[in-house]
Amino acid sequence: MSRIGKKPIILPSGVTVEMKDGCICVKGQKGTLKKPLLDSISMEIKDNTVAFAIKSQKTKVTSAFHGLMRALTQNMVTGVHQGFERKLEINGVGYRAEVQGNKILLQLGYSHPIDYPLPEGVSAKVDKNILTLSSIDKELLGHVASKIRAKRPPEPYKGKGIRYLHEVVQRKAGKAGSA
Repeated sequence: MSRIGKKPIILPSGVTVEMKDGCICVKGQKGTLKKPLLDSISMEIKDNTVAFAIKSQKTKVTSAFHGLMRALTQNMVTGVHQGFERKLEINGVGYRAEVQGNKILLQLGYSHPIDYPLPEGVSAKVDKNILTLSSIDKELLGHVASKIRAKRPPEPYKGKGIRYLHEVVQRKAGKAGSA
């Protein structure tokens, strides 16, 4: 049995979890999220706690899915209650970002600006060289942040590019002859 899967999820006030048509539906003040529940996992809702159990024969795969479903549900509960935020730092001369409606306009040293359309449920704001993305869906937020970072990943010589805030990039010395 999964150690993560055994832990119950305690629901904060204002958050409700229900089972509809094989999907877990989590509602809170920030919105609603849905995820399908795997066939081998059962969910039980009592008072303000949600618990998961393995329905069929316990194997290594079902044990892993047991912990996965619990972690995904915990992320959904946290998302509809508090929300998630991911910060990206843009480094480089002339590198900048601006938010225009539901898209981000990136200027990253290429000959053309890059328009990145934000998916529904993700919002962005820019403060100097910090791009802040926020959403209630942690999975979607991480995907969008990685796609934006992939437009110009940080390079090891001067450190130019887009990196996650507090990400450490190993720097290289460059040529031995240059001072």
